[in-house]
Amino acid sequence: MPQATAQTVLSVPFRLKVEATRLTEQQFIELCRENRDLRFELTADKELVIMAPAGSETGRQNSEIAYTLTAWAKKDGTGLSFDSSTGFRLPNGAIRSPDAAWIRRDSWHTLSPEQRRGFAPLCPDFVLELRSPSDQLSALQDKMQEYIDNGARLAWLLDPSQKRAYIYRPGQPVERRDDPPTLRGDSVLPGFVLHLDILDLS
Repeated sequence: MPQATAQTVLSVPFRLKVEATRLTEQQFIELCRENRDLRFELTADKELVIMAPAGSETGRQNSEIAYTLTAWAKKDGTGLSFDSSTGFRLPNGAIRSPDAAWIRRDSWHTLSPEQRRGFAPLCPDFVLELRSPSDQLSALQDKMQEYIDNGARLAWLLDPSQKRAYIYRPGQPVERRDDPPTLRGDSVLPGFVLHLDILDLS
């Protein structure tokens, strides 16, 4: 098996099998804390996904999305919004960090204080992923379906480079929208409107 050298360049996201190491949630938390320049997720198949920090443009777009969702959530009052630094332990065992998420307040209140301090053991009602230049579209599409399969009621995948949005709902085919000016939260996020000009998507 080839050995890594100083010249080895690893493409990101990079996947590392960790099932045999029996990585605990606390160890995963410590790994994230000790490597703050990287982003980590853990798949249901116990693969550690290592991602580079978001580029400046992607970071700006994420900030706009988080601000818009949080402003709506505060006004609506029925749930709580979360940014891209938040991890959730899905029912299938994966630990995922969507770029933006929203959870009904009554679901959040079923969690203990200890569960809230760690990776909340639930799937958000709404998740959003923003494709960065280093992201493979197929991998993100699989992740969106995973959210739906684990309880999300609405999921948006935004692809600024292609000026495209993919909308996922339980029991329905994926809806693709080309160059949409806005996306609306339907019955899951009533009254929420994301104007995509903030992402230069339209």
